[in-house]
Amino acid sequence: MATKHPLPGSERTVEQGSKLIGACDPAEKIEVFVMLRRQQQAQFDALMSRIEAGDPNVQPLSREALAKDYGAAPGDIAKVKAFAAAHGLTVVREDAAARSVLLSGTVAQFQSAFEVRLDKYEHHTAGEFRGRTGAVNVPDDLHGVVEAVLGLDNRPQARPHFRIRPPFSAARTHQASFTPLELASLYQFPQGDGGGQCVGIIELGGGYDPADLKSYFASLGVPAPTVKSVSVDQARNEPTGDPNGPDGEVTLDIEIVGAIVPGATIAVYFAPNSDAGFIDAVSRAVHDTVNKPSVISISWGGPESIWTSQSLAAFNSVLQSAAALGVTVCAASGDSGSSDGAGGGNHVDFPASSPYVLACGGTSLSASGSAITHEVVWNDGPQGGAGGGGVSAAFALPAWQDGLSVVSSAGGKKPLAKRGVPDVAGDASPLTGYTVLVAGTQTVVGGTSAVAPLWAGLIARINAARGASAGFVNPKLYKAAGACNDITQGNNGSFAASAGWDACTGLGSPNGQKVAAAL
Repeated sequence: MATKHPLPGSERTVEQGSKLIGACDPAEKIEVFVMLRRQQQAQFDALMSRIEAGDPNVQPLSREALAKDYGAAPGDIAKVKAFAAAHGLTVVREDAAARSVLLSGTVAQFQSAFEVRLDKYEHHTAGEFRGRTGAVNVPDDLHGVVEAVLGLDNRPQARPHFRIRPPFSAARTHQASFTPLELASLYQFPQGDGGGQCVGIIELGGGYDPADLKSYFASLGVPAPTVKSVSVDQARNEPTGDPNGPDGEVTLDIEIVGAIVPGATIAVYFAPNSDAGFIDAVSRAVHDTVNKPSVISISWGGPESIWTSQSLAAFNSVLQSAAALGVTVCAASGDSGSSDGAGGGNHVDFPASSPYVLACGGTSLSASGSAITHEVVWNDGPQGGAGGGGVSAAFALPAWQDGLSVVSSAGGKKPLAKRGVPDVAGDASPLTGYTVLVAGTQTVVGGTSAVAPLWAGLIARINAARGASAGFVNPKLYKAAGACNDITQGNNGSFAASAGWDACTGLGSPNGQKVAAAL
């Protein structure tokens, strides 16, 4: 009998507060996707080093070239297919570019194939889910070939980072609201409608009502953009009619992007809220040869500490591919300040903490007429939320953040030792938030989930004007830090704003004209 090897980083524990219900039905059909190693990893790493250094001579790869040179090797895919056949599993989909093979089978078949036990659990916030403990095991011929096995466990992995304007009395009494077009003007976005671009939006629940979109864009006096719904792993556009739930996130994202780039196509990738679903959604967007998004906006995430090492590595590898393809990925940094809503100290949100993402933090904005009069770190107190930011525990210091310092709220200052979050910021306080239309009702929404599509819209405008994708923008923005409005007041809990980059608002909020020049 072949020796089985624990897959590094695949260990799972029971989520705190979960109650064991019992064993999963062995006949239940589930889908699991297997991620494989990259061909020519050393050459790919060399390419990424040049991209991370901001080398102007590096051209983005085509999707065809990435698949051929740096996708999964045909022999590795064949090994997974043979393994599946030996265990009675069906191959649903194989994708060399994404380095993934999707398998279908029963709980009993997967338990036998990967030597795991699958149980049903219940959690007071996560609901009922399928979970496992310990490691996933793979045989000799897949040892070193398989990098992740995702979907055996389907516990909810992320939360949307949006907040509806609260009814309570918050720390600041100032209240205002802005349409996305008003913010684009305040932030001096260059003119344009994003014609010819596609912006991908990742959603892990809920949906949108086309009637809301039609009414909203008509109220702004802009043409409605083309919006496409893309189903990933059997999830689809399923609005519940509740603006306080995921519908609020989905609609907010589309309305912000659509207002800024009404000439663009918006592809909304709906996936299940699990590590497998989240990673597959982003992978499908990155490798989409039909819609070909040049920018991807992600408004969902969770503390780094709740991700397995295999999931972090698999997701980060997908984001590396995005950078190699010249696809910009904008991600919300979280709405719970320096703790990211996790117990015990400081945490940063993932995927915003990936060094291949433009991490988007939050500010609170005051304006008079067409000018910003005051902009500080978003921090509306424990109930009202605050912009996420801090120092990653998982990712090394990227070259473009070398030499930076992090300032604490207590006044201490020390060199930034690992990946710092966020990179940039924008209006996020619900008290100075975005006017949107959800489930037929006009409401004011904030959160860093509004900042990711705001920056995505800006970059899509810039891409359309220059006739080429800006791609991996981080090195360029850090070299041209003056392209952002430096935020020097406020804190997000443990970290304070300061001159230059800080762990509350990054480089600052956008001056769109200067960002366009920098890119």
